[in-house]
Amino acid sequence: MMRCTLTAAAVLAAISFQVQPARAAGVFPWCAVISLGTGDVYWDCQYRTIEECVPNVLAGNRGFCNHNPSYAGELVPVHRHKAHRKRHVNRD
Repeated sequence: MMRCTLTAAAVLAAISFQVQPARAAGVFPWCAVISLGTGDVYWDCQYRTIEECVPNVLAGNRGFCNHNPSYAGELVPVHRHKAHRKRHVNRD
């Protein structure tokens, strides 16, 4: 009986923790490259889209939006299609 109780508790504990895939924190595809003056720039890389980045640059910060050079992108499965050949049957 004790073994069943411990097993049930372990299963409930495992279900209660929602395990999510690991993701690098703070690595997004777009950066606001902000000029700090005297040739110094600050890369603010927290934007998922260019539409999120542009208002920050237009809000008085001198700079521009650029792709994040350290962003590797999401893994996208590659679907390869097999080429099907038609069989031509000679019916002579």
